[in-house]
Formats: sequence, C-alpha cells, structure tokens
Amino acid sequence: MLVRIIGCHGGVSPKAKATSYLIDGKLLIDAGSVAEGIIIDEQLLIDNILISHAHLDHIKDLAFLCDNCFGLKNTPFEVYAHAEVINALRTHLMNDQLWPDFTKLPSLTRPTIRFHNFQSEEVLQLGDYKILPVEVNHPGHSMGFIIEHGKQFLVFTQDTGPTDRIWELAKQCDTLKGIFTEVSFPNHLQNVANISQHHTPHSLREEIKKMPESVPIFVGHLKPNYQTQLYTEIEAIACDRLVILGSDDRSYLF
Repeated sequence: MLVRIIGCHGGVSPKAKATSYLIDGKLLIDAGSVAEGIIIDEQLLIDNILISHAHLDHIKDLAFLCDNCFGLKNTPFEVYAHAEVINALRTHLMNDQLWPDFTKLPSLTRPTIRFHNFQSEEVLQLGDYKILPVEVNHPGHSMGFIIEHGKQFLVFTQDTGPTDRIWELAKQCDTLKGIFTEVSFPNHLQNVANISQHHTPHSLREEIKKMPESVPIFVGHLKPNYQTQLYTEIEAIACDRLVILGSDDRSYLF
C-alpha cells in the first residue's frame, strides 16, 4: 500500500494542511485538505472516502472536492462514516445553504457524492480493501480504521486520546506494517488534551505500551502553533519506532 500524506496537521496555516491520507491513489481517509492538496485529475481517481468524524479539519474539503469534480466523474464519491457523522454532513454542510447538496447534483440518479453509514467493528469490503472501523476515544463517534490489503495491515487511529479496543484488535494482525496515530498538544496542555480527547507526547508514551510491538508509528495531527515544541517533546520519548509527520505531501510504501 502506498500512503500519501496529503495533509497531516491538526489545524491549518500557510505551511500546514489538515488531515487527509490517500491510499494507492483511490482510498481516502478524511478530507481535511484533499481538494487543495492534490490536482483535480488525481481527485477524480478517488473511489471511496472514509470519514473518521465530523470535525471541520477532517471534512471541510468534501465541499471543494465535490465542486472540483462536479460533472467530470462518471461515478460518485462513495463516502463511508458513522450515521451521526453523515447526519452532521447533511445537516450542516451539504444542506443547500452553507453548500450545495451534491448528493443530488448533477441529478438524483447521477450524484457527485453518496453517503453510506457503518457501525464500529462492522467490516467493509471496498474493492480490494477490507476495512474495520473501530470506535476510539474522541467526540462524535470517532473511528479509527484497520485496513487490510494483500494480506498486509495498516492502522489509522485518526483523532483520539488514550484508547484500548483498536490496539486489542491490531495485535491480532500478524502482518501489521504501520500505525498512524496522533499527538495534538504539548505536555503543558495535558488538561486541554484530556478535555478534547487528544494526545500529548506524555500520553503517547503510555499509549505506545498498548500498541503491537516492533511496528513503525507515524505521529501526525500536530497543531501548527505548537509544532516546534511538539517535535522536541516527541523526540524526548526516545522511541526509535516513531516517525513525526511534520510536513505535508509525503508518501510511504508498505
């Protein structure tokens, strides 16, 4: 699997794009920066989109992705999320007020985007990919994803604080090749991280103890305003498995 990190940050600034991970050019995990991060010809190649939760930095570019590809794509973007996330997208984003409802444009029979709901730990088979959504510790029925392709596995926790179930399931994956997780706030903001259900380097140090051993850990979702401090504190964990995702548009082959 080729994982392209279109955007890896927990916020936006001129040098930081919000969360969007693209697998093999056709399976997108979250849509925080996909429209601004890749060219339209590449956007048109995306088939399926997994949305972890409805926070703006994970969904905002669904609006512009649809706008960019309107009338150009023969099949709709198939979007998979928890029912409450889909309800939020329909009610607050594609509602013909804030943004056009692309589930019925160009027409009801040929929409630009189509929504599908799933439950935690309900397996999705999307082409050659088997996806297991797993609820994690973050507001709004937030999901991580265990993705299998060609008998290899990757884990994406997306936004979460300390959690357990996804690590229990990940330990059952004998050919797990990589873990993508998050650190959002520096250690002095541990209380903010606790309230918002995110990680600090301190809580990540403890979380690593739950993870499958000997697997590379890619740490993203750094808040741009704290990135320099986060680099220092993550490096202080002194774990040679950690790779800090501090710059956008990087790719990793598994």
